[in-house]
Amino acid sequence: MRTLLQLAFASVAVALAGIALPACAGDEHQHHHHHQHEAGATPGYARQVAQYRLPAITLVRADGSSAAFPQEIDDGRPVLLNFIYTSCTAICPILSQSFAEFQHRLGGAREQVRMVSVSIDPEEDTPRRLTEYAKRFDAGRQWGFYTGSLAASVTLQKAFQSYFGDKMHHRPVTFLRAAPGQPWVRLDGFTSPDELLAEYRRLVHAH
Repeated sequence: MRTLLQLAFASVAVALAGIALPACAGDEHQHHHHHQHEAGATPGYARQVAQYRLPAITLVRADGSSAAFPQEIDDGRPVLLNFIYTSCTAICPILSQSFAEFQHRLGGAREQVRMVSVSIDPEEDTPRRLTEYAKRFDAGRQWGFYTGSLAASVTLQKAFQSYFGDKMHHRPVTFLRAAPGQPWVRLDGFTSPDELLAEYRRLVHAH
């Protein structure tokens, strides 16, 4: 599995080598309060620290129940969050496999973190499809999958400055937060499971 994951990283990295990350433009990108670019980030992804104002929205969990954001992720645990869609064949499987390997590396400590994957294609990603997708990656109880209305999904993506127009322009971004009220660490690009674990430990130890 690890060899396949490494090959997947390599192939997608080559495919995306010529794609620049989106430039900050317009009002959407004016809310990086106190954000800072960190020099010397690991090659392959860019690291930023930013404050995001999350909107009051309602999403739907994979079991069909409603979830109020941002209260859903404010239970005190560190949070890892990404945006995916189940029919994606390139970026999302790599993001999800990194999450899967990350939780495996945590072992019994996985219950101490909240992992969140929000669909950017909620009109197609029903709770049932999310449940099937979660099983593909052996998601533990700490890893929640969310769908809902398209408006709610877009609103949340914009709050994280990760809305790129539609699912065909999806970019790999992962967000980490130590606790409610704390700034977010934004990782633009692909992170290996080991890199993700290192970022998580760095964040938790600094808190």
